[in-house]
Amino acid sequence: MTPVELAEKLHARDVVLLAGRLFLSLIFVHEGLQLATHFEGAQKAMAALGFGTPLLIATIALQLGAGLSVALGILARLGAIGLGLFCLMTASLFHTNFASQNELLHFEKDLAIAGGMFILALSGAGRLSVDRVLTGFAKDTKIDPPIERHLSVGETSLPV
Repeated sequence: MTPVELAEKLHARDVVLLAGRLFLSLIFVHEGLQLATHFEGAQKAMAALGFGTPLLIATIALQLGAGLSVALGILARLGAIGLGLFCLMTASLFHTNFASQNELLHFEKDLAIAGGMFILALSGAGRLSVDRVLTGFAKDTKIDPPIERHLSVGETSLPV
């Protein structure tokens, strides 16, 4: 048995995808929780940078929502695209002082995380995800979908 065959048999790809999803999402879930629990301080910091409270709330919602989406594998592709774009925006708005080694490092880190998110968006969450469980559950059930009745036509069709 070749190493590739062994890895396929052990579903190593899915384990690695799960670990990668968890590692990638950790920074966003953690930061979203930090911003939410220290809201007033974050609000002052955002105001000092010229950004208002609505953007702070949107940032917290994105970091927690998309971070959990990626971690759990619920619409992980969509969450990964959102977080990838967020990282590109963060890099271009906040980390452009390349004279500072620290700012350059943060810029490069944001680009690397964005790249990882875009790769995840292309590959999908894998078998070890909530979406996969729900899809498998839906395929196993033998319940017919509800039929919606259109009053104006008198016909029935499946809901879209």
